[in-house]
Amino acid sequence: MDRRKFLATGMSAAAGLARKPALGQSQDLAGLTIKQASELLRSKGASPVDLTQACLKRIDQYNPSLNAFITVTRTEALAAARDMEAEQRRGRWRGPLHGIPIALKDNMDTAGIRTTGASELFKDRVPSEDAEVVRRLKNAGAILLGKTNLHEFAYGGSSSVSYFRPVHNPWALDRVPGGSSGGSAAATAAGLCFGSLGTDTAGSVRIPACYCGIVGFKPTYGRVSNRGVIPLSWSLDHVGPICRTVEDAALMLSVIAGYDELDPTTVDTPVPDYSRAFRTPTSKLRIGVARTPFFDGLDPEIAKAVDAALDVLRKLTATVGEVALPPAGFLPGDAYSNLRAVEAYAYHAQWITETPEKYQPATRDRII
Repeated sequence: MDRRKFLATGMSAAAGLARKPALGQSQDLAGLTIKQASELLRSKGASPVDLTQACLKRIDQYNPSLNAFITVTRTEALAAARDMEAEQRRGRWRGPLHGIPIALKDNMDTAGIRTTGASELFKDRVPSEDAEVVRRLKNAGAILLGKTNLHEFAYGGSSSVSYFRPVHNPWALDRVPGGSSGGSAAATAAGLCFGSLGTDTAGSVRIPACYCGIVGFKPTYGRVSNRGVIPLSWSLDHVGPICRTVEDAALMLSVIAGYDELDPTTVDTPVPDYSRAFRTPTSKLRIGVARTPFFDGLDPEIAKAVDAALDVLRKLTATVGEVALPPAGFLPGDAYSNLRAVEAYAYHAQWITETPEKYQPATRDRII
């Protein structure tokens, strides 16, 4: 299947949401960025309950078409929002995520809330503890709206393979949102949440962010704990933010990053202030464009859009120039794929042998 056919898979277009995406057009509270919403909360122009109700309203309206959420934690979210509102009244402020409604990819453990991996195998699985990143978000005051749909067990790039049915792209419902974190990206792009978390092994944060026109960031391995996340490949998995702006991604990363003594893959180094970069005037920035190898074989429509973006950047920054990058030292493609395949099989070996029928056929074939 070629790329165009792949992108076009999914249900027939349902014109409403597809013609009027949330990004940049929503005039209600759910259309704000995390930074804007946080500033509004600090000024008491809105409350955490207001933000949560705005997101829940959009979930009710648009999730039936998008299928971005597997589980919506309405009662728990409103209760947490009231708690954050009460804390603010008492003068406690936990930081920029205080009272901000977010969503989690449904391969991250949540205490008392099912975590399915988008698979029949885990459809009734309810963890007893939160994943480390979930704990950090809660401690920062974030409101959990629910768990987002994904490509089953994060083993694919479309988010069409799920026991809970496919996810649809909010810009065009007949197209895929990318994967495997497709539900997180679709929910964020459509204003069903202010930001979300995804996981990335071979592009699973960056691909859906790209397809949905938002920002996905894959942190350095060891910067963010993977403890409590259903693995695809222990050696290659990353947890990262999916947001509507780069600044929002920096705010979320500042919360989830850091050493976890119970996760031996994490690195014990200080977490910098990632938002500090936004205090640098853009007029002082220099942009380097590495056309090789990234522009090789580029689709003409994409090339045109990138060139248009570079024209804008030339007006905003000090310089935009061509650069040549040194060899990146990536793991060879075959070695990368083999490592991922071996580790995925190791995790699923018992279940795939005993109950293969509980996997979607495409996932079962890849694992075997």
